[in-house]
Amino acid sequence: MIVHKYIQNANTLSYNADKCVGCKRCTEVCPHRVFVMNDKKAKIKDKDLCMECGACALNCPAFAVKVEAGVGCASLFINKFFRGSSCDECC
Repeated sequence: MIVHKYIQNANTLSYNADKCVGCKRCTEVCPHRVFVMNDKKAKIKDKDLCMECGACALNCPAFAVKVEAGVGCASLFINKFFRGSSCDECC
């Protein structure tokens, strides 16, 4: 699987380790494997891999993850798909 990095430090992903309950859901649902487990808590492996799809935040029962879904690369991919254009310039 090829994973692309996006614009450095430009996404809205935030994570509060103090709220994390160690359920691993963020590691299971993230399509770009932004999260890893470390000492029974999630940890952001590489924030710049985040495409802001919102899956992590929607599945976090402790509300430890926040992301403004629909404003980043995921939104661009979806919009371009429906318009029939290429996403080559995004990644």
